[in-house]
Amino acid sequence: MKEFLKDWKVHALCGVMVIAAELIGKHAFNFGPVSFTMFPMLYTIIMGILLALCKAIPRDMMETASPYITISVLMLGARSAATIGPNLGLIFSSGAALVLQELGNLGTIFFAIPIGILVFGMGRSVVGAGFSISREGSLIVIGDMYGLDSDEGLGVMGGYITGTLFGTIICGVLSSALANTGLFDPFALAMACGTGSASMMSANVAPLMDKWPQLSEQIYALAYASNTLSGIDGLYMNLLLAIPMANWLYKVMWKLKGKEPPKSHKQKVADVDIIEY
Repeated sequence: MKEFLKDWKVHALCGVMVIAAELIGKHAFNFGPVSFTMFPMLYTIIMGILLALCKAIPRDMMETASPYITISVLMLGARSAATIGPNLGLIFSSGAALVLQELGNLGTIFFAIPIGILVFGMGRSVVGAGFSISREGSLIVIGDMYGLDSDEGLGVMGGYITGTLFGTIICGVLSSALANTGLFDPFALAMACGTGSASMMSANVAPLMDKWPQLSEQIYALAYASNTLSGIDGLYMNLLLAIPMANWLYKVMWKLKGKEPPKSHKQKVADVDIIEY
């Protein structure tokens, strides 16, 4: 009964936070030449952080909630798989600019992992945080390969939460600033809006539609197609290129430091399991 009550409290608290966030709704902010949009997901994360800082959520309740992340990602994976299958033809029929743009995400590996290891001395969590921009597809890949209770899972979840907190704001500001330079075609900017994240795509595309209202339908269509393709081919890029490259660079950076690279540990309270890789 005690275990049941802990689960019940977790679900009740999540329900209250979700309802509160949806009631707050989506809000756009404009500051002269730049703008950004706040989404309900952002509010739930802020509420969770504040409740934890105020010690309103006990530690055992957090530990009870932790396994539900994996369950949620399994449902997210099923949804993504249902999206990938019917849209495979779209990948091959689309232009190279849309399909190959996902290669740009590989740049995060060579930027984030050296800094994470050489500057901050991070262990295997840097692979999860640095192999991609840590959106929904990244959670699926890491959850399947290592488990979200591993160091890699901790890294990708940290990147996901950070991206949700600051990513939408940065995307909105950057998109607005680039649109106002006059250096880029609106359709090129629209194609660049597809990061594989619905919230970031929406934050990216809103300033463009405001600046070019006569092209809003075409801009949204290109952004949505780009976002869909990023979610689809990004999954394969992560599996076939990003993870192997991140693991290779991880070992290279630790050898550069002259130390043995740390192995991954499961984030468990009772005992610690080693993941061999």
